[in-house]
Amino acid sequence: MKNAALTLFFRELANDKVALVGGKNASLGEMFNKLRDQGISVPDGFATTAAAYWLFLDENGLRTPLTELLATLDTKNFTNLPDVGARARSLVRRATLPATVVTAIRESYRELTAEYRDRTEVAVRSSATAEDLPTASFAGQHDSFLNVRGEQAVLEACQRCYESLFNDRAIKYRVVNEFDHMQVALSVGVQTMVHSDLAAAGVAFTIEPETGHDQFVYLTGSWGLGENVVQGAVNPDEFYLFKPSLRDGHQALVTKKLGDKAKTMRYAAPTAGASSDHPVNNIINTDTPAAQRELFVLTDAEAEQLGRWCLVIEEHYGMPMDIEWAKDGLNNELYIVQARPETIHHGHQDLRLHEYHLTETGPVLATGKAVGSQIVSGVARIIDSPADGHRLQPGEILVTDITSPDWNAVLQNAAVIVTNKGGRTSHAAIVARELGLSAVVGTLDATARIKDGQVITVSCAEGDAGQVFDGQLAWTETDLDLAQVVRPETKALLILADPGRALQLARYPSQGVGLMRMEFVINNTIRVHPMALVEFDKLTDEHARAEIEQLTAHYPSKPDYFVEKLAQAIGFVAAAFYPREVIVRLSDFKTNEYANLVGGRQFEPHEENPMLGFRGASRYYSPQYREGFRLECAALRRVRRDMGLTNVKVMVPFCRTVAEGQQVVALMEEFGLKQGEEGLEIYVMAEIPSNVILAREFAEVFDGFSIGSNDLTQLTLGIDRDSAIISQLFDERNEAVTQLLTQVIGTAKHCERPIGLCGQAPSDYPEFARFLVEQGINSISFTPDALLQGMANMVAAEAAVHGKPAASTPQKALV
Repeated sequence: MKNAALTLFFRELANDKVALVGGKNASLGEMFNKLRDQGISVPDGFATTAAAYWLFLDENGLRTPLTELLATLDTKNFTNLPDVGARARSLVRRATLPATVVTAIRESYRELTAEYRDRTEVAVRSSATAEDLPTASFAGQHDSFLNVRGEQAVLEACQRCYESLFNDRAIKYRVVNEFDHMQVALSVGVQTMVHSDLAAAGVAFTIEPETGHDQFVYLTGSWGLGENVVQGAVNPDEFYLFKPSLRDGHQALVTKKLGDKAKTMRYAAPTAGASSDHPVNNIINTDTPAAQRELFVLTDAEAEQLGRWCLVIEEHYGMPMDIEWAKDGLNNELYIVQARPETIHHGHQDLRLHEYHLTETGPVLATGKAVGSQIVSGVARIIDSPADGHRLQPGEILVTDITSPDWNAVLQNAAVIVTNKGGRTSHAAIVARELGLSAVVGTLDATARIKDGQVITVSCAEGDAGQVFDGQLAWTETDLDLAQVVRPETKALLILADPGRALQLARYPSQGVGLMRMEFVINNTIRVHPMALVEFDKLTDEHARAEIEQLTAHYPSKPDYFVEKLAQAIGFVAAAFYPREVIVRLSDFKTNEYANLVGGRQFEPHEENPMLGFRGASRYYSPQYREGFRLECAALRRVRRDMGLTNVKVMVPFCRTVAEGQQVVALMEEFGLKQGEEGLEIYVMAEIPSNVILAREFAEVFDGFSIGSNDLTQLTLGIDRDSAIISQLFDERNEAVTQLLTQVIGTAKHCERPIGLCGQAPSDYPEFARFLVEQGINSISFTPDALLQGMANMVAAEAAVHGKPAASTPQKALV
């Protein structure tokens, strides 16, 4: 019978056993016991206890020599850390496991393998008794061993885990986090092996790791063992799942991004004459075949299943969680192999907004995933290994291939981190967040494109993508205490083009999105003319055909490519701002712009004046574009019906006549977007004088208005605002324009229809904001850089209109 004081099975563990088996093993026991009934699969196993570790130290007489040795450590500059660490590990390595500990481990291993006969291989992982706490995570500090088989190999791996408690990085971590070395014990978890080497593995966060947005589950994954994802050796696939949709049974996967997954980590075949019963990981990292790199590691259904599990785990623990998952290639089942508190955003609500904006640009040297939001300029230092870390001076920019926990001491001197490999859950990304730094990870070739000592500027201020520029560029910084921002009574909304900035912009003090431009997604993400997808068989441009074949290779049909890409972009924005409204404008390219899309020239007529030609509502019901419009409606229907994001409203641009509006609304219903169904509201852009003159009639067709002040001004004054010769005449404050604005706002209010305005003028001209407020407009939409000034102008205007002293919006600009 095993000694219960020295080993405990997961079925005997729970979160109240952290002092006995550490945070990692206690959490595994908690999930194994309490979450299996909710369908969550956790591999079974056992853990050695802290008592076994203390017995190991005492029987070998290690407490005193370790204490005296660690007392000699230079805790300020860590100059002698390598020597102290090596000597400490040597003491542990030369020691012998107590006979009672050996017996307990052997008996527990036999019992485990007898119960799971097809799972004789185990993972042997370290779990410190102060590990994975909400206030400090020891993640990655200690060693783990995978695919261990046989009693002797398990015993050796357990002692190697004890030894890893004195890794240089672990010693320094305890000093920095003020843990007493001799008060931290080490438990070893022995867990049935999940053969993700034959499938895939990754990491999940129940909070978006960059912005702290708490309504997303963020999954990453790559082929093979999860160590590639944890260490950041690959750019993984990314999946964003919306928590409210997970709870109510709607499609929760709002967007996904394909990573390159260049490497696959697997077990190497045993060499001739070598014993497989050895704890040292025999692992190889091979190039992932090109065809497999183009496939997502999870099906949509698997991503949703993991998302539901993550939500259950978060709700059980009552806090955001950092979770490791794995898929077994033998049975194709998913498993949770670790869960710990997320330590960056947990318990922290950032009410300050510090925004950076480049004011000039330069040659782009490298592009990757942005971590953080800073812009930093400085000297680039190419560092190949932690051993060369002394070359990085405080304030310099670290440029390297990849980082691991061994880099922690080096990273503290970096002003920003740039890596070739890795994603947002890589070691470099996690440490950057902990240190309050920005990073650009997964650039693929930064070390080749950037020279050592070169002055560069690193920008993470443009949302999803991080860029490295040659030279020192200029930028501005804006610091704002969100708690002190005065909100106007009139709705302040955002104009949004790039969905990649949605999570960042959702933190702004707006009441939603007044204009999401569909054209940005079509032009930058989809890139293909919708009719070239619908009528691909008729496409005569061979170059375009080849490009479309490549872009749509992994989609059921070519139209599905358009629908899925567009739905994911809109869904991501809608989820980021939920439950605030997001008004999506249907496509409003002009013929010359549509023609520039892949395959577009065959489907677009040549027009002398595209501004006044085949655009907006007129396209949607035309036989030349009707089937393309069907795809736009299908994407919106997927967002609202399948994803459950009913905060999306739809706006029809450039609708010349009332009859045209009726025709478009009827066609939308035919294509599955019925006005009023599940609260669907359809707005119309008021940007043509006819929209103003017949506003009462348009109000009978549409649920609301959005004034497009740019086009309305152009068409009222007969001005091409792009003409430098007469551009000085373009002015939204012209009396002809303001009379039309007064008329359309008044009519909308009389018809009880909401009306807003999208444009720059209310932020540029305080008197224009006051004019709109005086007319009783319901909302004003601003570009992100103009929102704060626009809100200040609105607050001042409301105070003036109502005869009250104006409250100021604190805003501090720094250069």
